[in-house]
Amino acid sequence: MAEPTITTTYAGQFAGKYISAALLSPSTIDNGGVTVLPNVKFKEVLQNVATSSLLANATCDFDAAGSTVTLTEKILTTNELQVNMQLCKSQFFNTWQSLEMGASQFSDLPKSFQDYLLGYVAGKVASEMETTLWSGAAGAAGGLTDGGFTVLALAQAPGANIIAPAAVTAANVIDELGKVVDAINAQTNIYGFEDTRIFVSRNVMAAYVRALGGFAATGANGVDNRGTMWYADGGGVSFDGIKLFMAEGLASDRMLAAQISNLYYGVSLLSDTQEARVIDVSQYDGSDNVRVVMRMAAGAQIGVASDVIYYGA
Repeated sequence: MAEPTITTTYAGQFAGKYISAALLSPSTIDNGGVTVLPNVKFKEVLQNVATSSLLANATCDFDAAGSTVTLTEKILTTNELQVNMQLCKSQFFNTWQSLEMGASQFSDLPKSFQDYLLGYVAGKVASEMETTLWSGAAGAAGGLTDGGFTVLALAQAPGANIIAPAAVTAANVIDELGKVVDAINAQTNIYGFEDTRIFVSRNVMAAYVRALGGFAATGANGVDNRGTMWYADGGGVSFDGIKLFMAEGLASDRMLAAQISNLYYGVSLLSDTQEARVIDVSQYDGSDNVRVVMRMAAGAQIGVASDVIYYGA
């Protein structure tokens, strides 16, 4: 296993702070953007019910001849995932963390670094899962069996539900969002439902906020004469009556319109994706190693693909 690369300058007792690159939060799951199905060890059957017109002229008899019920199903298959990381404790002897390791050669991993490492690994996994949930290829190593939602949409949704993307800017974002809403109205019946969302990438949301702040048709000073600051008031953003949801895992210039109740995320236990364990193996194999491990199972599926509009390729 690869050992850690340590770049450090020892100049007395350090303040006890570690610095790492900023991590994406799992915004889609944390903010309720999908339907979470816990306790899925391998497969979950998603059953869909469709009926013909139910109302008919009344008679004295029971007559179901004019009514049809169609049952279909989709399979959500999870993929078993793991994190295996190994650190050698002796690599910390010449760093400031050695003050926490004691004088003996039989030492423990520095407590402050151990605490930081657990949080970092869990956060890194959450970041990777957010991207995988939306953009991961089917069957990719460390990914989902059937891929992320955009991959599922391309594979399952009718061709009329797929919109060719453009490079989205503040100048054209209104028109591009309009294409999505037009497709929602033309191809689906999900307009007006409380849980209908247009999931957008970060750059699309930023372009829309700038457009509403005074760089489009809203006027020189933006909404309520507050420029771009109106967004900080909270309460979310909508377009043509449909709420926007910024999905961190969506690639740039991508959008997907769907009901939250139609996007499924299956997982063994939700806590599995948030729990990292540190195991000191030196007492078992005589090495000087510490291991960090995580295990989980996760998968994604779209219930009714014809009710999804995907702006992307």
